[in-house]
Amino acid sequence: MKTIRIMVPVLAMAGALVVGTAPASAQPVPVRAEPSYQTWISDVEKVTGPANAYLDERLAKPGGKPALVFDIDNTTLETHYHFDLLTIPAIPPMLALAKRAKEHGASVFFVTGRPDILRDLTAGNLARVGYPVDGLYLRPTLSTEPLNVPKTRSRTEIEKNGYTIVANLGNSETDLIGGHAERTFKLPDYDGLLD
Repeated sequence: MKTIRIMVPVLAMAGALVVGTAPASAQPVPVRAEPSYQTWISDVEKVTGPANAYLDERLAKPGGKPALVFDIDNTTLETHYHFDLLTIPAIPPMLALAKRAKEHGASVFFVTGRPDILRDLTAGNLARVGYPVDGLYLRPTLSTEPLNVPKTRSRTEIEKNGYTIVANLGNSETDLIGGHAERTFKLPDYDGLLD
């Protein structure tokens, strides 16, 4: 979405130059208001509905070691709306999805941009709110790599351990790009507001 907002004024100016007219005065791009918690959960459910339907079909196929990969902040934990240093609440439809997948034989992994120094705090939070956790991948504490790089590397490692990542779920493009998943599901981030 950020790319589209930048490209529209550029294309308008280019068009004005081609036809020999001056571009219209630039209008400010409206800033999106933060959605209410209820709107956000409703938007999350618009993703978990199709994800559940897909997983019902995909996990019914026998064999292999199916796995799901989840991001953490604003994907599985309500970081933006209910931040707490020790226990951030689970996002109810995502918790239900993770538990359902686990009950149907899938392993559940978490791949996050949080630094490794937060490993114990993060693992404890996920356990306290009820997530099944078969693996937790954090980025190196002093890493300066773009977030998608360690996340892709983590998914590659999960595959090298014999798993097939049947679904990768996150609220940011950095959670999803780089491949190594049969299917991706993007939760709302409202143009980066919930990153």
